[in-house]
Amino acid sequence: MSKSKEDSEKFIKKHCTIGCCGIDCALCPRYYTDGTSKCPGCGGPDFGEKHPACSFLNCCVNKKGLEVCGECKEFPCRKYENENVKKDSFVTHGKMFENQGFIKKFGIKKLFEAQKVRVCILENMLGKYNDGRNKSLYCRTAALLDVQILKKAMERAEFEIKSANILEDDFANKGKILRNILKAEPLAKPFS
Repeated sequence: MSKSKEDSEKFIKKHCTIGCCGIDCALCPRYYTDGTSKCPGCGGPDFGEKHPACSFLNCCVNKKGLEVCGECKEFPCRKYENENVKKDSFVTHGKMFENQGFIKKFGIKKLFEAQKVRVCILENMLGKYNDGRNKSLYCRTAALLDVQILKKAMERAEFEIKSANILEDDFANKGKILRNILKAEPLAKPFS
């Protein structure tokens, strides 16, 4: 039995880059995947087909008309007491409580502004440095590292690439440089 257009649209959120539960959809590798395993983000087009039983989306969007749980007076509710939610190791889930707290304190608009900076950095990494093997690393670091550290890592990579006269289309060597910088500690070392 096929779903009507109306049934499909009831899952659509205004902003699919942040999950109702607080995950950073726009920083997830599956959000940047081509093909059938691509995730449209929370409440994005065909979300219901990929994640048909999302209780967070059903409660938050369909029942209460909210974008994220952090906007709800009842947050955190019993859904967040589930041990599987607390222990989820998927990287973008790691900041779900931090994101919800930020939304409670500053509002969802401020979270989108902060997330936009991270997304811009991630898309730069994916566009300029991805040799096909670094997407997960770039998504993980964009989601978890401090924005200033990310910016310094990008500056350092540009400096090293320029110093080594690496060509613009040499994604393998550019990716190797950025990957090594992102894995190094501390990232704030001077490089000029």
